[in-house]
Amino acid sequence: MPLALKFLRSSFWAFLLGLGMYQVNAIDVDHAPGVQKDPADWATYGNGYANRRYSVLDEIHVDNVARLVPKWIYQTGILGTFPTNPIVSNGIMYLSTPYNHVVALDAATGKLRWRYTHQMSTEKLCCGTHNRGIAIGYGRLYMITADGRLIALDATNGEIVWDIPVIDPATGNRSDLEMIRDAQSLTPEAIAEYTRFAGNMAPVVFDRKVFVGVSGAGYTAVMDEADTGNPSLLGRPGIRRGQRAFMSAYDAVSGRLIWRWYSTAAHGWEGEYAERTFFNDNLHRDIVQERANTEKYADAWKTGGGSIYSSPSIDPSLGLIYFGTGNAAPGYAEHKRPGDNLYTASLIALDLATGKLSWYHQITPHDIWGYDVAAPPVLFDIASTEPTPIRAVGQASKSGWLYVFDRVTGKPIRRSKPFVPIDDVMFRRPTQQGIVHAPGAAGGANWPPVAHSSQTGWLYIAASHRPTRLHVEPGEDGEPVNILSFVDTIESWGTFTAIDPTNGEIAWQTKTNQPLVSGSTATAGGLVFYGQSNGDFVACDALNGEQLWSFNTGAGVNAPPISYQIGGKQFIAVAAGGHRLFQFPLGNAVIAFGLAD
Repeated sequence: MPLALKFLRSSFWAFLLGLGMYQVNAIDVDHAPGVQKDPADWATYGNGYANRRYSVLDEIHVDNVARLVPKWIYQTGILGTFPTNPIVSNGIMYLSTPYNHVVALDAATGKLRWRYTHQMSTEKLCCGTHNRGIAIGYGRLYMITADGRLIALDATNGEIVWDIPVIDPATGNRSDLEMIRDAQSLTPEAIAEYTRFAGNMAPVVFDRKVFVGVSGAGYTAVMDEADTGNPSLLGRPGIRRGQRAFMSAYDAVSGRLIWRWYSTAAHGWEGEYAERTFFNDNLHRDIVQERANTEKYADAWKTGGGSIYSSPSIDPSLGLIYFGTGNAAPGYAEHKRPGDNLYTASLIALDLATGKLSWYHQITPHDIWGYDVAAPPVLFDIASTEPTPIRAVGQASKSGWLYVFDRVTGKPIRRSKPFVPIDDVMFRRPTQQGIVHAPGAAGGANWPPVAHSSQTGWLYIAASHRPTRLHVEPGEDGEPVNILSFVDTIESWGTFTAIDPTNGEIAWQTKTNQPLVSGSTATAGGLVFYGQSNGDFVACDALNGEQLWSFNTGAGVNAPPISYQIGGKQFIAVAAGGHRLFQFPLGNAVIAFGLAD
């Protein structure tokens, strides 16, 4: 590294140290119970309960990353949307594939140790075939499946320990929920009486509990059809009703349900009929008509949506778990769900032990645009004028902004500058002629996880500029319905952005030719890694965004990378399998990179 650049870099870190921002607390490296607490591992989805996706490994750094080469490649043999986040514990890599198969590999060589082949309970999947990852703890692996099961596997051989249907009475009655606390004991006939739910997030294991949410609650189309390449099906009336999503805590040993929190409020679902967001965006709602519809649709919360797409974050010191919720359902028929639709399109904080709501912030009340809060929240501290730093939580959103909250109280601290283009019709109501708005329903920051560097204090966000069209059509009941569609003729691209959460400013930004649907990871080598939809896997300088290395994998890199160490050697691994829904090139490979010998 040139001497001048070395001086600038060291001066920059010294400046951050002076602000109290260069810090790593215990949450960063605190892995799941029963897993070796070793920074050489990557043993949770976000490499720690804070979901920072930061690795303290620095063998690979800005001066030598150009020497990075593939060390091994494992091909799963399963084509399909492949957003998996591998985990590594004690030299073994575990990963999930489309259709919920699980593979264990030697993390140094890629050699297969065992493989679990999942037998689907149905051929008609509501919500796609993809899976974002698994969790490890107590010698077991945990996975929620596309066909609505929570499975525990023996980590040593992949054998099933227990297999629990993810079901719900869908009545809102506490007594009905009590009846399914031990779902393993129910007969197939009894299980068939309940509503079944799908999931694709990586669970989180903490304090003998497995935390997992369900998704697809807002889809009216069958996602398995849209997964073949027609995303516009998601924005139209379909054969499915909306469902009431939830976050659950299960006993990690027995599989018994401990608590369940619902994304839609049985009481007070209508909220305050907010005309504006907290940050003063005009939502252009017809409040008079909504209030007139309230009594007619008093039970809308029972099918109100609020999917939970990504792994939650945990602050053990506060005893809180944090996650985002998706849009309200039905998306197309807003007249059937008057009010704010609590707690959809929100950031949520629950009590870890009981599932009781601690606080929430609804980012988009009465969402009709598809602005899910889908990315994992990130926990970090911000220096303040007070003796102690602010304990913050950052949430990137499909609305195109990074939101920063006090994670103790939920008080909003700030909203960043937009990291994707935001137009003046963003929160406008649709018309018969139609409006094209940005960010669109697949724009902004979707489910891909955000990285936080303990060196810069910045967050690194992979996002998309992907406008969508909203127009009004007559509905079957005579009421107008809002139809959302993806228009291929509208130009789209990606942004990769470094944002300073202390002031909301953009430190730097890179534009990519295609939307970014991957996620990122930062390392102590001064690097940030992320994938591009054209197949490029990229390393850039965390300080200025300069691209220092890339490798074309041959398939869309639509999954987040990880970093780990075996035998003193650092590896960077990522899945390259593409995305069927958005027609990014498909593949089935997991590739591990290391420095050339």
